[in-house]
Amino acid sequence: MKIFGVRGAITVTDNSKEEIVNATVELLEKLLDQNQIKTEDIASCFFTVTGDLNAEFPAVAARNLGWKNVALLCAMEMPVPGALPLCIRVLIHWNTSKNQDEIKPVYLREAVKLRPDLVRDGI
Repeated sequence: MKIFGVRGAITVTDNSKEEIVNATVELLEKLLDQNQIKTEDIASCFFTVTGDLNAEFPAVAARNLGWKNVALLCAMEMPVPGALPLCIRVLIHWNTSKNQDEIKPVYLREAVKLRPDLVRDGI
C-alpha cells in the first residue's frame, strides 16, 4: 500500500465558527466521497487557513466527523499579496492501493480559482 496526498480547498463567506466548521465538513465529505476514502486509511491531515480566518480550527470539523484517531494539524497560510481570501485548504495523507493519477482533488466555491486545471465536473 502507498501513501498519497489528497488536496482540496474551499472558501467561506465570513470568519465565524459555524462557517469554518460547516465548510470544512462539506470539503472533507466531498473528498472522501470522490475518492472512496475510509477514515481508517487516513494517516494524517493538515489544514491551513488564510490570515483572515481565526474563529475556529478546521480540525474541529474532522473531529465532528468522527476522525478520532487521525493525526490533525492546523496552520496559517503564508500572507502572499493578492492570495485568495477566506480560504481553507487541506492535505490528507492517505494509505491507498490506488495510483496517483486516480486521486481526485476537490476545490469548492471560490477555491476553484486556485487550481482550475484540476477542477473536474465543477468540483
